[in-house]
Amino acid sequence: MTAPLALTLGEPAGIAGEITLKAWQAIRGGDAVFFAIGDPDYYGAAARALGATVAVIDTPEDAAARFSSALPVLAAPLAVPSEPGKPDGRNAGAVIASIDRAVALASAGRAGGVVTNPIHKGVLYQAGFRHPGHTEYLAALAGAGTRAVMMLACRELRVVPVTIHIPLAEVAGRLRTADIVACGEITARALIRDFGVSEPRLAVAGLNPHAGESGHLGREELDIIAPAVAELRAKGIRVFGPAPADTLFHARARARSDAVLCMYHDQALVPLKTIDFDGGVNVTLGLPFVRTSPDHGTAFDIAGQSLANPASLVAAIEMAARMAERRSHARAAA
Repeated sequence: MTAPLALTLGEPAGIAGEITLKAWQAIRGGDAVFFAIGDPDYYGAAARALGATVAVIDTPEDAAARFSSALPVLAAPLAVPSEPGKPDGRNAGAVIASIDRAVALASAGRAGGVVTNPIHKGVLYQAGFRHPGHTEYLAALAGAGTRAVMMLACRELRVVPVTIHIPLAEVAGRLRTADIVACGEITARALIRDFGVSEPRLAVAGLNPHAGESGHLGREELDIIAPAVAELRAKGIRVFGPAPADTLFHARARARSDAVLCMYHDQALVPLKTIDFDGGVNVTLGLPFVRTSPDHGTAFDIAGQSLANPASLVAAIEMAARMAERRSHARAAA
């Protein structure tokens, strides 16, 4: 049996507490065991609204015994009580500390992986957070030289944006052959190790309409993307492209690849969220520990109203559990 997953606090003024309890209610009879890191009073309030139960645990190892009857919570108090829909910068430290603690437990093997609840970066920035998002912060926590790659995944599609949280106007100028190659290599390795794909097939999207139309609509495909595809192919990876992005996401095209490398954020996320808005999962590849997250934000507008859909968090927890199990079996077989 793998160690239980560590679920972070997320932004307490959002829907994190609600979806955490709803996710526990949905999967408590299954194999995916997890514990939450955060304020027991915060989770207790959400539990009362949903008719659920919370149990404070002393160590991650206590989670499995309590999981069937109550959400296990590893206590980490908030600075001030949270109010739905009204983020308070005084709790930013607790949000960050929850991520740090989850990563430390996963790195020590006491948690099977990390599942992160949605954060509100604007609030964290006010408290001195200096990273564009979870992906970059987790890479920093993992240590020097770690390159993290963001994958968004649902049952029908996996996408990897090569550039992530940068303005669209800067994408062409910051696109590099070496970055596409690195993303492709990390994605191929992760598909084998974490998703059980023995011979990964990668599709690579072009940047410009019609993949540049042989240079008439832009030269990024000729000068940057095609050389990356050739280099990946030379490394033994099954890959095709650059292909026009508008041809890569219909049903027949999806069947041709196990993941699509996209050149910018929305090129990747728009098709995935269109196909499965509620079930998409954010996966960080390239880390020494498993990390997944629901593919949505804090939803301040519905916080505290018991309206939040936990489907993405449920999918993230179940995916993290499968990934952790594969890694555990690989270690045991080594």
